[in-house]
This record gives sequence, structure tokens and C-alpha cells, in this order.
Amino acid sequence: MSVGTLYTSPGKETGKLIKATAAFGGVSIDVDAEYKHMETNKTAEFLAKFSHGKIPAFEGKDGFKLFEGVVIAKYIASLAPNSGLLGSSQTDAALVDQWTHLIELEFGLPTDIINQLVSGRVPYTKPFHNALLERQERTLTTLNTHLTENTFLVGERITLADLAAAAYLQRGASISFDAPLRAKFPAVVRLLETIVNQPKLKDIYGETKYVEKGLQFTPPAKEKKEKEPKAAVPPKEKKPKAKEADDEDEDEPLVPAEPKEKNPLDDLPKSSFNLEDWKRAYSNKETRGKDGALEWLYEHFDKDGFSLWRVDFKYNDELTQTFMSANQIGGFFNRLEASRKYLFGSMGVLGQANDSLISGALIARGQDIAPVITVAPDWESYSYSKIDLSDPAQKEFFEAALAWDLKIDGKEWVDGKNVGVLIILI
Repeated sequence: MSVGTLYTSPGKETGKLIKATAAFGGVSIDVDAEYKHMETNKTAEFLAKFSHGKIPAFEGKDGFKLFEGVVIAKYIASLAPNSGLLGSSQTDAALVDQWTHLIELEFGLPTDIINQLVSGRVPYTKPFHNALLERQERTLTTLNTHLTENTFLVGERITLADLAAAAYLQRGASISFDAPLRAKFPAVVRLLETIVNQPKLKDIYGETKYVEKGLQFTPPAKEKKEKEPKAAVPPKEKKPKAKEADDEDEDEPLVPAEPKEKNPLDDLPKSSFNLEDWKRAYSNKETRGKDGALEWLYEHFDKDGFSLWRVDFKYNDELTQTFMSANQIGGFFNRLEASRKYLFGSMGVLGQANDSLISGALIARGQDIAPVITVAPDWESYSYSKIDLSDPAQKEFFEAALAWDLKIDGKEWVDGKNVGVLIILI
């Protein structure tokens, strides 16, 4: 007898995980065959049950409702205690959670973001793409090291962690887990193949589509503008006679418009360095190496029209969780929005929780940083020092900040943000 109904789309990896959990545990569930993504989940009826409108979603026969894929899978596994899917002890259960969440957050989430980046659904930046790939490779290294000495992730039997790993790895294999990575991590591939080819699970996971090379972003081709024929010049109209005094009074605005305040940076001599072209180069090229973004920058940079700056947060002893520090950088950059056309920046969090710092580099219009950064109310929380590229140490700092591999006092780059280049995290 079915315990409830699952709402999901056919290719959804967490939907596969839930169905695989039910099949392996011997739990019967129904899958709503009428579900249409982005239609059904937007109806009032669906939202009345699942307010977030997200799939997978599960409704039990007893009226119990649940969303979030891994959570639903864990609940289904709990209905089959003899299956061993949650381990055979409290320590096993903790390890199952550990591996499940690692693969979900450190491999599955980056896979989703990479897919959106290369498909153009969110603005593309090469350093961000590379950072996500490095995050995935670090996870694959951890998994491969463990699986080299262990058949499964927890104990000697298949658990929920193995089913989750197979679901996320299978999706990754069609996007970023390409041939060179698969050759580097054979134990991970072995686990994937073992799970998806289990007799009970083969039809659920389906065929694994392996890419030879990870999907890459292709910038859209620029449209060629056709020259429009010059429009005929209309004959000059005779100027109307001046209005009578009463008419003029009627047309006068009740409150005079305030004159727009001009930014002093607009009065600087025209520069040969196009900041928007630099942002495109930074987004689409590797930062280092031949024909990289840094090479482009040094070839085109106008040291008279622009300046380079090191920026450091003044109160690093107040920083706690690194993700909160990254959000702080994002907030600072959001408040610099009014200076977007005068500014590019790359800042990051270095270190670990309760032992980190914030630092980075800015490219700013003009030789004075104040007109660029004082639009942000919290600008005084940071210190600014001009970078001299003729100093090898300062040049090394600048390049590392842009490449997101900066190290300071033994602290390594954990997370980063750019200002002037749109990056969306989901």
C-alpha cells in the first residue's frame, strides 16, 4: 500500500533519490503523473499544500506534507528501518547525514550553479566558474580517498548516502564531472556505476550521460548593426510667438527641479582604458596565463586615468562565520552600485570560522579613491592603499586577489565577490 504521493519532474536528481530510497527500502509511493513543472507548482491548490512551491514535494496518505528532496528521502528511509538505509547505529546515522550533506552542498549545488552559468541564465564570470569547479574537485578528492579503502560511504551496505551520491554524481557527469576528472577519481565512478546498476534502481536512475569535456560558456555573438538610411531633415518650424504673461505662469513648475549633482570623475580627461571591456575580459578569460585577463589588463591599462587599490577590512577580529563575511562583502559591493561605471573590484574571505580576514583589490577611475567609494555608507570600515605594480610584492597581491588564490599570513582564500561584474548565487 502506498504511503503517499511524490511530486517531481522526471530528470530531477532529488526526485530520483526519493524514488530510489523507496524502491530499495521496499516502501510504496505514488508519483503524480499529471505534474507539470512551473505550472502545477504555481497553482493555488499546490501552494496551499506546499507554500514554497518547490519540488520534490511529498504528501502522505495521513495528510503529512514535506518538501526538500534529501529530507523527504530520509523520511521515506525511516519508514523502512530494516533496510539499513540510515545505518545500524546512531554513529552510522550521523555518518550517513555527513556524507549526504557533503555531496549535496559541495557537489550538487555547484553543479546547478555551473549549469546556470554556462547556459547564460545567470551572468557568467570565469573566476566564479573556476571557483565552483575547484569546490567540486575538492569534494571528489574527499570522496575518492574514502572510497579507495571502503566499498560504500558508510559501513558494508548501501545507505541513503550512497543513493544521494549516485543521484548528484550522475547529474554532474552530464555537466562538469568530465572524462579527465573521472580518470582522476576512479573510486567515485565505481560507486556511481555500482548504485545506478542495482537491479532495483536501474530503471529509476536511467542511463548515465557522460560528457567528455565539462560544459563551457559561449559568449553570444554580437549583432551587426545595419546602417540606417539618414532620415530626411524636416523643414524648420516657425517659432511660436512668446506667450502672454498669464500663460507663462501656468506652465511654470510649482517646485523648481533640483539640478543633478555631477560626479567629479566625469570631468576627468577621457581615458583609453575601457572599464566595461575589462569586465568582459575578466569574465570570459582565465585570470592568469597566456591570453588571460591579467595579460589583457596590462596591455590596455591607463595608469593616468585609473588607479589600483588594496582594500582591507579594519575589524577582522569581529568576523565569525566565513559565509557571513562573504555576505558582508556582497553588501558592501551592493552599496557601491552608484559607482559601478567607475569601479571594478575583487575581494574575498581568507581563513576559517572565527579566524579570518577580508581583503582584496579595486580598479578605480582617477587617482583618488574617495569619489568612488564614499557612496557606500560603510566605506570607512575598510582601509585603502594604492598599489604600485612596479613593486613585485604588491603586484603579486593584486594578481592573486583577481585570481581568487590570495594567501595572507597563512590564511587561504575561501570565498570571493566581484563589484562591477554581476554574479548571482542561488
